[in-house]
Amino acid sequence: MQLPHILLLEDDPAIARTVVYALERAGLRVTHCLLVADALRQLACASPDVLVLDIGLPDGSGLDVCRQVRASAQHAHLPVLMLSAHGEEVDRVVGLELGADDYVTKPFSPRELVARVRGLLRRASTMAAAPAAHQAAIPAGFTLDVEGQRATWQGQTLALTRRELGLLAELLRHPGRIRSREALLNAVWGNASESTDRTVDTHIKTLRAKLLQITPACDPITTHRGLGYAISTESPAQG
Repeated sequence: MQLPHILLLEDDPAIARTVVYALERAGLRVTHCLLVADALRQLACASPDVLVLDIGLPDGSGLDVCRQVRASAQHAHLPVLMLSAHGEEVDRVVGLELGADDYVTKPFSPRELVARVRGLLRRASTMAAAPAAHQAAIPAGFTLDVEGQRATWQGQTLALTRRELGLLAELLRHPGRIRSREALLNAVWGNASESTDRTVDTHIKTLRAKLLQITPACDPITTHRGLGYAISTESPAQG
């Protein structure tokens, strides 16, 4: 059986050696790149299972790589973990809004990083194996193909990150019902995640923006302050 493949973009040799050693010891296959250009070349000819990106690099930023990955049809749902020396909330929010699935601040424990990577692999596997159930019950205007990792709104394909797709799928499985932030966090990020309610809010914001690009006059996601989110069971009127 082929080992899960991790693509690591990190320019600090000491950190890179530590990360590669920890991941390989955990039974994972690692390709290490020092530069953004090298990582993009790797992505052009390979499909890793998880992408681990440093933010500050000699020839660019891991944020730019994350942005390009999310805009790519081939890698749009590739799990991305960001590494950064900046732990301020604004830096974390920027990374999450660009589509990162997780964010680890330096210095970090190699064991924690391995656990985070394994969590991303586990959730990606679960999402891929989940049956495309509830298709008949989802609200009008939407289609959802969990196995194919695709969703449409009013006939247009949505360019969603894995987390955005997970949130949309969870809301569509419970049309008209309020889903608390905790329930959404557990369903999409997993019970062991250290992500917070703010993480859910950030991804709902980007998901909502993509839906509104298609129907500017109709937001199918309703915010229930203090309670959570729900998706409308009514299709917008067609003009």
